[in-house]
Amino acid sequence: MDQIGGRDSGSGDSPVHAGVPAADDDAALDRVVTIPNALSVARLVGVPVFLWLVLGPHADAWAVALLIASAATDWLDGKLARALNQQSRLGEALDPAADRLYIAATLVALAVRGIIPWWLFALLVVRELVVAGALGLLKRRMGFGTLQVSFAGKTATLCLLYAFPLLLLGTYAGTWAEIARIIGWAFAVWGAALYWWAAALYLTQTRALLTGRLAPGQAPTS
Repeated sequence: MDQIGGRDSGSGDSPVHAGVPAADDDAALDRVVTIPNALSVARLVGVPVFLWLVLGPHADAWAVALLIASAATDWLDGKLARALNQQSRLGEALDPAADRLYIAATLVALAVRGIIPWWLFALLVVRELVVAGALGLLKRRMGFGTLQVSFAGKTATLCLLYAFPLLLLGTYAGTWAEIARIIGWAFAVWGAALYWWAAALYLTQTRALLTGRLAPGQAPTS
């Protein structure tokens, strides 16, 4: 998922702690053993399982079920983090890492299977490298590597997460498979376009931060 600034971009595990005294913030953020973190670890463990299902026995139905379970736990860990007051720095790192690994694994699997063309794989990978370069530049110049997440980025990720399982199911014969393939490609095209639009917004935000026109933590005006 397009989570530039941690869980608070999607699943809601924000570093703002309602009900936690300020003096205890650092200790709370350093927690490792929490229910949301356990869910994120389970999602990470599922990545190689997903790759094996798609590239090994071609058990596509199970692979799609795993993607759905991953999306559900992605939503659930943020809800639990807020409800149980279990936000943590580890969680802020694990959650976007799991999202990005699932997107990367799905791209590789679908490209290897010939379900999506390699040019689409390259288009999305290059976008990730561009954004990673911007974050790296911010880290070197300003000491932090996070950006305000855009609505375009969230929408792009949602489109791609719908597209991939639909394209996978669209490889089979039958009317429903054909419908799934058409809808999947519609989501893929919109998702790729919005993914690059979000990258442009992140690059604009990076430039504003580096030139001092935008203060760290301040929301962009456009």
